Amino acid sequence: MITSIVLIKTSVDQIPEIAEKIAALEGVSEVYSVTGAHDLIAMVRVAQHDDLADVIPGRISKIPGVASTETHIAFRTYSQHDLEAAFSIGIEE
Repeated sequence: MITSIVLIKTSVDQIPEIAEKIAALEGVSEVYSVTGAHDLIAMVRVAQHDDLADVIPGRISKIPGVASTETHIAFRTYSQHDLEAAFSIGIEE
């Protein structure tokens, strides 16, 4: 499994709609709205490197309102728990 973190700049007035469209794409496991230089972060998980081209420039970048993307490919996952905690918003069930 290849995991990539995609930093996305969007039209600010369309963030929720764009996030929902990205989240609905095959290969996208999560989408977060964030503060900072980027508006959204998408976690993309695919079987092969070639699949990244289908998902990121092939689909995410073509969604109206997506201005740019910056992709980081993960080398290793050290702890699933640590990843979940890093992106948790602190809601307890």
